[in-house]
Amino acid sequence: MPVLKAPTKQPKTTPIQLRLDDAARMNLTKYAEFLDSSPSYVVAEAVKLVCSKDKEFQSWLAGQQKNNHEPITKGETIQLELK
Repeated sequence: MPVLKAPTKQPKTTPIQLRLDDAARMNLTKYAEFLDSSPSYVVAEAVKLVCSKDKEFQSWLAGQQKNNHEPITKGETIQLELK
C-alpha cells in the first residue's frame, strides 16, 4: 500500500525549483509513476506528511510569531537545493 494517496484535484500551486541527486530524482519519478501522478504532487504531499508528523517541528512552529515569515505571493518563485 502506498504511503501517499493519488491526487484527486490539483490545488492552487506555486512553482519552485529543486535540485536532487540522481537517486532522489529517480525515486521521485518512479514514485510519481507508481501513484499515476506528477512529481510535483509527490513533493507537495511528502512535505505535508513530514511537517505533520514531526512533533519537534510542530513545537518550533507554534513558537514562531505569525509575521516572521511572509506567505509566498502568486507568481513568486523560490529555489530549494537538496543535498
